Amino acid sequence: QVQLVESGGGLVQPGGSLRLSCAASGSIGSIKAMGWYRQAPEKERELVAVVTSGGNTRFADSVKGRFTISGDVIRNTVYLYMNRLKPEDTAVYSCYADRGLGYPQSWGQGTQVTISS
Repeated sequence: QVQLVESGGGLVQPGGSLRLSCAASGSIGSIKAMGWYRQAPEKERELVAVVTSGGNTRFADSVKGRFTISGDVIRNTVYLYMNRLKPEDTAVYSCYADRGLGYPQSWGQGTQVTISS
C-alpha cells in the first residue's frame, strides 16, 4: 500500500505561481510513476503531469511550458510547479501513484487550486 498526502493548493491571481507537493509513504519502492490529475466543475478529469521512476515526464497540452514536475527521492515527495497560472487551471488537483499497472492505484486527498483576481 502507498499513502499520499498533498499540500500546497490555494488562491492565486492569474499569472501567478503555485507549488503542489505529494508526499508518499508505505510501499514506496513499488512506485513506478506519480503525477497529478485535475478536475474542474462540470469537466472531465484531466491528467496534468506525470513523472516516472526513470525520470521521464509527460504533460497535458494545456499546461506544457507552464508546469513542471520533479521528484525528491530523499523526501519521497513529488512536486508540481505551476507557473503563469490561468483561470482555466482552477480545479481540484489530486496526486496519484502507479505501481506499474498503468493506472492510479493510490490517491492523495485532493487540493483546491483557484486562479482568480
